[in-house]
Formats: sequence, structure tokens, C-alpha cells
Amino acid sequence: MTANGAALGIDVGGTSIKVRLVADDGRVLEEQRVPTPREDPQATALAELVATLGQRARTVARRRGTELGAIGLVVPGVVDEDAGRSVLSVNLGWRDVPVRARVADALRAAGVDAVPLAFGHDVRAGALAEVRAAGPGAAPGGPLDTDTDTDTDTATDTIAALGRGTVAFVPVGTGLASALVVDGRVVPGGGWAGEVGQVRIRDGAHAGLRVEEVASAGAVARRSGAPSAHDAMLRVLDGDPVARRAWDDCVDVLADTLAWLTAVAGCHTLIVGGGLAQSGPLLFDPLRAAVADRLAGVRLPELVGARHGDAAGAIGAVLLARQARAGSAQAGSARAASVRAGSVPDVAVTA
Repeated sequence: MTANGAALGIDVGGTSIKVRLVADDGRVLEEQRVPTPREDPQATALAELVATLGQRARTVARRRGTELGAIGLVVPGVVDEDAGRSVLSVNLGWRDVPVRARVADALRAAGVDAVPLAFGHDVRAGALAEVRAAGPGAAPGGPLDTDTDTDTDTATDTIAALGRGTVAFVPVGTGLASALVVDGRVVPGGGWAGEVGQVRIRDGAHAGLRVEEVASAGAVARRSGAPSAHDAMLRVLDGDPVARRAWDDCVDVLADTLAWLTAVAGCHTLIVGGGLAQSGPLLFDPLRAAVADRLAGVRLPELVGARHGDAAGAIGAVLLARQARAGSAQAGSARAASVRAGSVPDVAVTA
């Protein structure tokens, strides 16, 4: 084990928080999910939770013969990575919240402040993880070596293809957002790029609703009367007409969104992730057909499921943590760092 220490990636979602602790040689030391704090408009409860997760990660790392080297935290919504603020997060009820500073204060109070803290956007971090995926064969500071079934040559070819042209990463989770990667670099748009779920539908049966109020896992569950999108999927398979209608509406509105992304940005690949993507052909077969139907005369993109599933954000957070650690080492100090997702160098990971 090298002296750089393990990296803790924390991906805050609207429903749950995905946590991944990765050793410097690429091995996953621990994974867990915890509920996202509710009624937390100032991110106070989240900060305390991150501090607790940091304490646990330090303990686990020491048991495995290393130290906690850095923490990466990514959150949803409109994120100003340079300022360390959540400008707006509809699903979490945040507006202009200094999340990075709040978390840094909680880490300091918990005695876990001697490690750099990277802060970023969940979808942009997930996009980085997707376009920079690699096969196994980790070296210290290299890939996150957890996919033992991946053919290395195939993975390398995939990385090369996704590193050219325009790729869109669209996780369909509690809400809906996207990230564009152009020639291997994420387009941040000053924090505002990719908020496709917030566009208001003007016409048809869903007029007046935002896109993510129809086309998201959260919307499918809610409109199906199911406790989760997975339960809604099971109801669809059982022939439930309410769940089927919600599912078909989701596909229809999501196809509109993906078609516009493709037409405007010239995407050659659309990577669909998040919880809903776990449904496989039930989602992808009708979605591919619907996107193709909308893009007559336009180059059809390859529409694929996320390589890392819904773990992409946590893996991206690990990448940001590693970059913060590298920057801290170069500066000769362990300080909190804001890392713009689009500036992370080429570091490959696997899920």
C-alpha cells in the first residue's frame, strides 16, 4: 500500500447517498448506502453525516493498513464548484447553500480535517467516471479495480471512442439531469449546464409539468403509486395499467429530451444511467425506438446503459478526491479543495 491513502467518494442523491472507499491500489475497501437527510435546507444534517462517514472511513482504512487520504463529495442541482456552493437543488430544498464550507466545518469538528475535500456536481462527476472507464489491472493511484469480468482491450477501445466527439450522460434517478462530455472534457456551463429535468413541458397531456416530473425514476414511482421505481417496474411486468401508463409517459418524455440533446450537441453516444436504467430492455428497447423515431434525418446516437450503473457518481467523487489529494500534495499542504469536474485529468476507473 502506498502512502497516498484511500479516497472516500460520497454521492448525494435525492433519496440516498452512495458511499465508496477505495484504496490507492484500486481495491474497494467498503461500499454503503445511507438515506439522504430530509428537511435539511441548510445542509447541516448532511454535513454531520459526511463527518460521520469520514470518521468511519478513516477507521476502516487504518484496519486495512492505510490512511484516509482524501474525500470527494458530489451533490445534485446547480453547483458552483469554484465557490463550493449549491446554487439550487430542487430535490434537496437547497438554494445558495455553502455546502463545502459547512461540510469542512463538520469534518474539522469531528477531527477529520487533515485530508483534502473535493466538491463537485454529481452528474458531471458521473460522466467522468463513464467516459474514463478502464478494465482491471490497477496500479497504485490508477484504476478502481473492481470489474473482474471486463475485457481490458474492449474497455480501452471504449474509452478511446468516448473520449472523442460529444457524449451525453443522463442519469434517470430521483430527478433528471445530464452532462455533456466533448472530446473528453465535461462542459460545466458555469454550473448551469445539463439541467434538462427543469424544463417545463408546454403542450400535451403533461403541459405545465417539469420534464423530471414525468421522466425520472421518482416520477415513475410516484405516478404509479408504487414505493419505488423498481416496484413500478414489477407492476409494469405484471400488466398494471397505471404503472404501464406512467412508464410509457416516462419513455415518451425522456425520448424527447434525448432527441434534442442529440440534435443540438451532435452526440454520438447517449449513456443512460441512474436507478431506472437497471430495468434493462424494458426501458432501453422502447426508448431506442422512440429516439430513432424523433431523429429522422439526423445521425442516430448509440444509446447504452451506464457502465457503472448508479455507482457512477460515487466513482466520480473518488476521482475528484484523488485529484484534490494530488493537488494538495503538490502544494505541500492538506487543505480543502474545490475541483472543477471538467478539469480532472484522465484517470480511469471501473465499477
